[in-house]
Amino acid sequence: MFLKRFTSILMASSLAACASRGVEAPTTALAPQPRDKRPNIVFIMTDDHALQALSAYGHPVSKLAPTPNLDRIARNGATFDNSFVTNSLCGPSRAAMLTGKFGHKNGFNRNGQKFVNTQDSWPRQLKRAGYQTAIVGKWHLGRDPEGMEFDYWKVLDDQGEYYNPDFFTPEGKVRVPGYSTDLVTDMGLDWLRTKRKDGQPFALMVHHKAPHRNWMPAERHLTKYADVTFPVPVTYFDDYAGRKAADASSMSIARDMYEGHDLKMTREVGSAELRYDRWPDAFGRMTPEQRAAWDRAMQPLNDRMNAAEKSPREMALWKYQRYLQQYLATIASVDEGVGKLLDYLEQSGLSENTIVVYTSDQGFYLGEHGWFDKRFMYEESFKTPLLIQYPGHIEPGTRIDQLVQNIDYAPTFLGYAGVEAFDGIQGKSLQPLLAGKNPADWREAVFYDYHEYPDFHRVRPHYGVRDARYKLIRFYGEVEAWEFFDLQTDPNETRNRIDDPAMAGEIARMKQALERLRGEYQVPTP
Repeated sequence: MFLKRFTSILMASSLAACASRGVEAPTTALAPQPRDKRPNIVFIMTDDHALQALSAYGHPVSKLAPTPNLDRIARNGATFDNSFVTNSLCGPSRAAMLTGKFGHKNGFNRNGQKFVNTQDSWPRQLKRAGYQTAIVGKWHLGRDPEGMEFDYWKVLDDQGEYYNPDFFTPEGKVRVPGYSTDLVTDMGLDWLRTKRKDGQPFALMVHHKAPHRNWMPAERHLTKYADVTFPVPVTYFDDYAGRKAADASSMSIARDMYEGHDLKMTREVGSAELRYDRWPDAFGRMTPEQRAAWDRAMQPLNDRMNAAEKSPREMALWKYQRYLQQYLATIASVDEGVGKLLDYLEQSGLSENTIVVYTSDQGFYLGEHGWFDKRFMYEESFKTPLLIQYPGHIEPGTRIDQLVQNIDYAPTFLGYAGVEAFDGIQGKSLQPLLAGKNPADWREAVFYDYHEYPDFHRVRPHYGVRDARYKLIRFYGEVEAWEFFDLQTDPNETRNRIDDPAMAGEIARMKQALERLRGEYQVPTP
């Protein structure tokens, strides 16, 4: 007995000594490590992807520019028909997703503020609970995510560029040749293939620049929709009657888009020189070969435009078509990248235990009210696409119409991982909805809070509340105004009924709901 015990001790000491000297110990002497069965998370996010441009939602625009790989997530899992943001602006929306809190709680209410990376967030909480975590692509909450405790990160410099973008890493800044969407997709795939630890649950965030302004498609997609005529929104020539803040904004496709930078218009027939190009580095960083390919594809289209004599109305409509053709061609690379990620998860056997989420940091205007951009609480920018698959846990083809918000992501991911939520989360876990349940205590209304003024597009600060049918908005500051819409009879939000006596009862009820939510979320008085 003594000899047997001594031999065991000696063997253990020898193994430890081998390990300390860097010599590989015999694998037969090591017990197999148990596999952690908690779900993996692949969180894919784009910037400014309008719900109208995702074919799982069936909008007429998306029928002409389908997104078949994104639709795979919808078929495999759930599509949220009423998913909203807390603030339709890139940085504040991202901060809300990470923390499960409104901007006044997480400290990030407008672009340019500094996000405190060391505060509680769902990736940090998962990391501390044993998950391997990584982010590639767009961060846009300061320079980089240092302090978030990611195991791996490689993020775009600020907004990022489409061609040959700069990335920040823990080792510093590097310019990477190629097309941004393809690069971010490949970085995500490379992490899954070469940096992921087998047997350990992981959370990978793949965050694209696309389709953010200035909508530069990959070379292979430059003329993908050049011959497609997209339906013009019925509100494209909106007169903004009864909506003072809308009338005072600067988001018009016809008037406010930069003709060179945004619309890629050239100065004259035969010339490749762009018209007004506020941020020339987007094109200036292209290689000669990339720029030559761009000019070969776009020159005939621009020459045709320059040779035509167009009235102001005709030019406004031409600009709308050019905008959508470029915007939707930019999304094509995103859809391809999502397909590659889904293919890898399926082929590697990871798919069955991986939650895949697709969303955008907010919605976007595709000509509704004559606009591009976001910011307003009107539906096109307030709503955001949200698709989630989790085999065996979410019934394929599920449609969810309850009101959800991006503050709900944090408690959902933590809940699925079996990790305790941190203090102060203001969102609700989506788990019961994804399980097909209809909780009696689910929210009946969502709250919105926008602060960035004065700044681009001159959208006045406002806050508001929306329930299943009605929406109430209060603008303050330079424009003091209330707006009230019946979304059932006026889905395009062109008729402000704040002074309609027939709506007095509903307006009073919505004002009460607004104050209740402001109190519940502890929103400071503006």
